[in-house]
Amino acid sequence: MLTIARIGTPAARSILTRLRSRLAALEALDTKPYRTRVKKIFGQVLRPEQVVARILHDLKTHGDAALFKYTKRIDGFALNTRNVRVTRAELMAGYRRTPKTVREALALAAHRIAEYQQGIMPEQVPLHTGCCGPQGIQTGLLWTPLRRVGVYVPGGTAAYPSSVLMNTLPALVAGVQEIALATPCGADGKLSDGVLCACHMLDLKEVYRLGGAQAIGALAYGTKSVPAVEKIVGPGNLFVMLAKRAVFGHVDIDMLAGPSEVLVLADQTARAAWVAADLLAQAEHDVLASCILVTDSLKLAEAVRAEAAKQIESLPRRAIAAASLRDWGAVLVAKDLNEAVAIANELAPEHLEVMTKNPKQLVGRLTSAGAIFLGPHATEPLGDYLAGPSHTLPTGGTARAFSGVSVYTFLRRTSLISANAKGLTEVSEALQTLACAEGLEAHRRAVAIRQVRGA
Repeated sequence: MLTIARIGTPAARSILTRLRSRLAALEALDTKPYRTRVKKIFGQVLRPEQVVARILHDLKTHGDAALFKYTKRIDGFALNTRNVRVTRAELMAGYRRTPKTVREALALAAHRIAEYQQGIMPEQVPLHTGCCGPQGIQTGLLWTPLRRVGVYVPGGTAAYPSSVLMNTLPALVAGVQEIALATPCGADGKLSDGVLCACHMLDLKEVYRLGGAQAIGALAYGTKSVPAVEKIVGPGNLFVMLAKRAVFGHVDIDMLAGPSEVLVLADQTARAAWVAADLLAQAEHDVLASCILVTDSLKLAEAVRAEAAKQIESLPRRAIAAASLRDWGAVLVAKDLNEAVAIANELAPEHLEVMTKNPKQLVGRLTSAGAIFLGPHATEPLGDYLAGPSHTLPTGGTARAFSGVSVYTFLRRTSLISANAKGLTEVSEALQTLACAEGLEAHRRAVAIRQVRGA
């Protein structure tokens, strides 16, 4: 089930090559079930990227008509202008049907998420004079929230009320005025009670029964039923991720948050049963989820493989987890922790669990991860639900450059610059010199005209 390979061997190099190119491999999805379904929907076999391009083009061109068409073909539900938007009565009904224990757990999670996001809200930087600049020139920084954003919440094989909280609360704390949430429905048009409950708890005004690339297209380009947004956030399947990438530039996006992944960095002190449980917790998400153990202990590697095989037998989502471990799971054995850390940084995982004797000592050396979980009790599901930071994180190695969703995702930075006559005069010569050096005479004159007495 889980392949064990020593780093530096041909087997390990093959695994690492595949993991490094995970996004490209996912985009090349070409299984028989996929081909059959795509041909049924589009009349021909298309690559995932072509599927997304076709849907987005139709959404941009035909608006609601395309939105309703693809929802019917893909999700099996006859969407129209009357039912595309979830009513307040439906949200309330979902809240009431949700067990009290679940509502209480969601309330605890919401409190912790909001508290964390409030704690990291940046302060405005007032106009001030730099330590080495003229007194007459001041600079500052203004933080302002986006006006309208779209939030995507996955559905389908599993629905995630936690994703409602993790993506919406940072926007609310940041001060976003309008939030449009899209989540896919079943063929009967129904949504998860848990998702409805979470939306009701946050008093969301716009909730749409929309999923997949068509939801991203509607949010990005706007239709008669779904006004366009300025930014789209939230995790999703391969097609959602590709759609977000395609509309980037027309609107902003948070990151490429696609099929989930975990990398456990462990030494001989880690408990094999706990490591295996955490790998399986990620594997049950999706057949495309990635679950990696990197350790300097061959004994632990073998024990984790045995534990995973044992624990998976009783999982309700066993088939999904087994496919994930088979296709995207591996155990890599390093010669020491230094080599293990280097591999973790290279793969830049969405979730990085550190189960070593002194995990906090490694923090400064772990440079590329969506979120880092320190110690044996900081299991990844803690971050999924209520630790505080958002669980929407970069995947596919993009954590080398992208960060997870937070209040910063929903804020714009605007520079502030102020000058008086004395301040401008002090730097006038340097300004004109630089303008001349770049051949921009109008720039030079814009400065020079202000130096003429009486002008």
